[in-house]
Amino acid sequence: MIPVNSVLQVGHFPEIMQAEIDRRFTPTRHLDPQAPAPAGNFEAILIRSNTKLPEALVKQIPSIRLVATCGVGYDNLPLTYLKQHGIKATNTPGVLNDAVCELAIGMMFGLLRSLPEAQEYVKSLAWSQAPFKLTTTLAGKRVGIAGMGRIGQDLAKRLEPFKVAIAYSGPNPKPLPYTHYVSVKDLAKNCDVLFLACPATPDTDRMINAEVLEALGATGYLINIARGSVIDETALLYALQHKKIAGAALDVFDNEPNPNTAFLCLDNVLLTPHIGSATAETRIAMTNLAVDNLEAFFTHQPLLSEVHH
Repeated sequence: MIPVNSVLQVGHFPEIMQAEIDRRFTPTRHLDPQAPAPAGNFEAILIRSNTKLPEALVKQIPSIRLVATCGVGYDNLPLTYLKQHGIKATNTPGVLNDAVCELAIGMMFGLLRSLPEAQEYVKSLAWSQAPFKLTTTLAGKRVGIAGMGRIGQDLAKRLEPFKVAIAYSGPNPKPLPYTHYVSVKDLAKNCDVLFLACPATPDTDRMINAEVLEALGATGYLINIARGSVIDETALLYALQHKKIAGAALDVFDNEPNPNTAFLCLDNVLLTPHIGSATAETRIAMTNLAVDNLEAFFTHQPLLSEVHH
């Protein structure tokens, strides 16, 4: 059981997630993270991974001992401060892999086969004037995955039936049947489609720069389901505008929900509004895992998915 008045819910949760939270316990809601903390001896904070948790807010509540974020990413948390003050953190990995991988595959085909453009071609009646342009097939291509964690590995398994050669990058090889490259630049040079599935960390910040895009080349495609911060967007825009790469599919951006408007003018991009985990089933599962972590904390049980920061 989660004690009454023990959890501060920071930020807005979509209706389906809020209903699941309210079904299981009653948090104190604090919709504006920048506003002063409400009075109370809260021991835990519940937040979504797309809401930044200000260090200043946590400082106002010295009784906090746990932050449960609803999402696999935890770059929204003031990790250094939490670690310094012995405050634990949890996230919700695993339960969103299916939805994120499904979107990644869908974005890949949408990009390679120009599906949004093809639909508009039919709707505009242009098909009656001329056949639609030829696009690109996936079979026989080399696919790279930057970030072979849980999502990267699930993505690779889904890609195997498509008759592709799979490789990945990371500091150390893993016991997987795929080619390993230490550097993402080498991976880009040796693949036709490059997926980004890595976490947002100081090591991955602006990891995809002009050199990596040059290595990917004029026939290469980039698909980002990670975080906007892993790409140097200025370099990516230049590469897209000057056809240095064939195209990009982006679910995440630097400045969400107001991405650089230069992306909106390009005909070689496919853009989605950070919907990797945005299915009803996944959001309910994420919410329940976050609340399960809260229950484990308050009943002095091991946390189900602790972030070791």
